[in-house]
Amino acid sequence: MTEKIKITFLGTSDAVPSVNRNHTAILLNYKDENILIDCGEGTQRQFRKAGLNPCKLTRILITHWHGDHVLGIPGILQTLALSGYKKTLFIYGPKGTKNFIKELFKTFVFMNKFSIKVFEIYKKGKFFDTKEFYIESEKMTHTTYCNAYSFVKKGQIRIDKGKLKKYKLPHGPLLQQLKQGKDIIHNEKKYFSRNLTFKEKEKKVSFVFDSSMNNWIAKFVKDSDLLVCEASFGSELRERAKDYKHLTSEQAAEIAKKSKSKKLILTHISQRYENNLGKILDEAKKVFKNSHLAKDLDVVEV
Repeated sequence: MTEKIKITFLGTSDAVPSVNRNHTAILLNYKDENILIDCGEGTQRQFRKAGLNPCKLTRILITHWHGDHVLGIPGILQTLALSGYKKTLFIYGPKGTKNFIKELFKTFVFMNKFSIKVFEIYKKGKFFDTKEFYIESEKMTHTTYCNAYSFVKKGQIRIDKGKLKKYKLPHGPLLQQLKQGKDIIHNEKKYFSRNLTFKEKEKKVSFVFDSSMNNWIAKFVKDSDLLVCEASFGSELRERAKDYKHLTSEQAAEIAKKSKSKKLILTHISQRYENNLGKILDEAKKVFKNSHLAKDLDVVEV
C-alpha cells in the first residue's frame, strides 16, 4: 500500500485572525514524519481541535519571522516540554532564525527543556534528504527574509503484486532483489526485474507563504501535486498586494497554471473577505480550475 502525504490546515488566516480562521500553521504527515510549516499564535490549541498529538512533531519549517507565522512557537514548545517530549526537535528557517530562537527563550521561563537544533536555510535547493523524501527551499520576495518550501516524496520501485501471484513467487529476500533491480531465479526459472516491478512517480507538495509575484515561484513549485499558496488579497487590491509584497488569489492561480501544478489550495486569507470568500475562490478558478479554499482543520491527502 502506497503511503499518503497528509496535510492538516491548522490555521488559514492572514495577519489578523477571524472568528473562523486561526493564524497560519500547516502540519504535513508522512509515515513517522510530522512537519509543521509555520506556527501562528494558538497553534497548540489547534492541535487539540484537530485531535492531533503535538508530541509526534519532528520538524518545524519557518517561512519568515512575522508574528502571525511564529507567535505560536513559545506555546508549542511549552506544550511539548510539559507533555514529556523526548525527541530532538529540528527547526529550519531563513536568515536570522538562530538569533530569533535565542531571543525567544529570553521572553518566557521555559520549563523542562528538551533538545532543539536550529538551522538557517540560506541557499535554494535541497536542505534535508532521506531515502524516501527530501525538502527543498527557495527565497521569496517579502518584507523580510522569507522561504518557500517543497516536500518531495521520491519515486519508489514497487512490485506488481498481481504478477507475483500469477507466477506464485514467494515473499522474502527475492522481493528485495527485485526492488533493487536485480533479476531472480525461482524453481530454476529466471524472472526479470523489469517485468515484475514499476516506478512509482514522485509526489510534490509546495508551500508559498508570503511573497510578492516574482519570476521564479512557478519554477520552484513546478509540477507540484499540491500547491498551497497564500491569497491575502482579491484582484481589486492588486496594487496593495504589490506594496505589501503579497499575492492575490488570481496571482496564486497564475502560478499554479504556469507551474503545471495539479491542485491549488488557497490560504492566508484576509479577514476582509470573511463574508465574501466566494470572490477569492471564483477569481482563482477563472485562471486555474482546480483551485480550492482552505478552512481551518481541513485535511487533504496526496
